[in-house]
Amino acid sequence: LSLGAKMGGFTFIKVMMILFNLIIFLSGGTLLGVGIWVTVDEPSFLNIFGALSSSILQVVNVSYVLIAIGAVLLVIGFLGCYGAQKESKCLLMMFFSVVLIIFIAEVAVAVVALVYTGPAEVLLTAVVTPKLKEKYGVDGTFTENWNVTMTKFHCCGLNNYTDFNNSYWYETKHTYPESCFGGLPPLAHPHLCGCLLQGCFKQILENIRTNAGAVGGVAAGIAALEIAAMAVSMYLYCRLDEK
Repeated sequence: LSLGAKMGGFTFIKVMMILFNLIIFLSGGTLLGVGIWVTVDEPSFLNIFGALSSSILQVVNVSYVLIAIGAVLLVIGFLGCYGAQKESKCLLMMFFSVVLIIFIAEVAVAVVALVYTGPAEVLLTAVVTPKLKEKYGVDGTFTENWNVTMTKFHCCGLNNYTDFNNSYWYETKHTYPESCFGGLPPLAHPHLCGCLLQGCFKQILENIRTNAGAVGGVAAGIAALEIAAMAVSMYLYCRLDEK
């Protein structure tokens, strides 16, 4: 290829790198803003996004996750966009390194999620169950979120109905939440009739497995974009030596 063609190709890839990372930067800013919104006004967020958001809130704190992801995307977008625009080898290498670290972390999380489901359940139990005992029936938003989750997934508690044993709700109502009975009237000792639903963790996990194809496709798409971004940044980094 002639020098002009090479420079034209370099310029095209540079512009695409800038535009791509500008989108990432704006997306990060949006997620950061939504995360702050959830932190400040969670009820409005739930009213707009409905049952799915409430079920997710039982496993992770959405606001902190959105803020963390938004901040990371802002950093990545800035490094990629500004690094390509200024043709800075330092910023391009930083961009490559950050994306590589994220890619490795995602692969590690995927492996852990596939192989170590048991420990994940134990960890969630240690974090979520105490909150159920303390806040269900006390915190209106927390209670409503769990009611929506248990109704949507036809489940009771995180592991099973025993998550409510010795809880504020059971100590004051002397029965388990109505959502735990699958539409049947609440009983004082429902475990004797076997009418209680199973835990939400297994139901949510089964729902994820049912949609594993879509989840895997999205994950593969994100991985492909990350690999492409690393390849482009390294291409620009190496070509700068030739300029």
